[in-house]
Amino acid sequence: MMGALRDLSISQQIGLLFLALFGVLALVTVVEVTRTIKDLTPERQELHEQFKRDLRAVWWGAVLFWISWVLGAFVATLLFGFVSFVAFREFITLTQTRRADHRSLLLAFFFVLPFQFVLAGSQRLDLFTVFIPVYVFFAIPVISAFGNDPQRFLERTSKIQWGIMVCMYGMSHAPALLLLNLPKFADRGAFMVFYLVVVVATAQIAQEVASRWLRRRPVARAISRSFSWRAWAIGAGVAAFVGALLYWATPFKPIPALVMGFIAGGTGTLGEFVMKALKRDAGVRSWGGKASVTGAVGLLDRVAPLCFSAPVFFHAVRWYFGI
Repeated sequence: MMGALRDLSISQQIGLLFLALFGVLALVTVVEVTRTIKDLTPERQELHEQFKRDLRAVWWGAVLFWISWVLGAFVATLLFGFVSFVAFREFITLTQTRRADHRSLLLAFFFVLPFQFVLAGSQRLDLFTVFIPVYVFFAIPVISAFGNDPQRFLERTSKIQWGIMVCMYGMSHAPALLLLNLPKFADRGAFMVFYLVVVVATAQIAQEVASRWLRRRPVARAISRSFSWRAWAIGAGVAAFVGALLYWATPFKPIPALVMGFIAGGTGTLGEFVMKALKRDAGVRSWGGKASVTGAVGLLDRVAPLCFSAPVFFHAVRWYFGI
């Protein structure tokens, strides 16, 4: 069966991939609709509403992913750039900045972000990987210092730098993965992005389910009462298993696919944990506050695990293939 799948053309393989994706989502949606007919307890009703929001966000993501593939890599890069823009906007909205930081924010929004995604789309990997961590890291405090406001300067600058790293640097690795030229895997970058998104989402879901069923032993109770090393290990382990099952869609053999799934899933859930700490510091329950167009409470809440896992996965793939 795997041989037959590999013998299909690239367009046929990707078309089959989206057919399976939308088929699963349609099945889950039908089951969810039937559950809304039943009477649920208040606690289960709250969980059900959260599941509906998550499902709606997944539908939006799947549709946008399909559109980006149909319209080509250029549109896909623009799409990820727009997601990065909205995520960074949500991040900055809930962090303290002052008038003196406006120049740095303008630099971030209107130069750093587009230039980083141009580098991703042009596959200038050497400059792409160091532009933000090296050049932008030093440029932001210099620009902010010219604002002539030393009050909480280190805290303000660090928050801007951190937002750029997560929302721009992390997210930009998704389209870079889409365009990565892998040996004997040309023009199949969509499979790698699909693989990454699936294993990261699987790790999140598995960790959440495990935290509900296991006796909770939170690592950092003040940040998250649901995060424990046992739940994290289960989430990463399930992601590794799913990653191994999806090896046929990647250039990996089953064992490397399992390891890559563990890496991507584990880093994604750790990233979500870190973002919970940032939300606690900001005094909010979710990024974005009001419901967004996707039905989620905030776009950054949905893409934060991907922002953490994408660069780790991207460079792990580069290291594995020596490119």
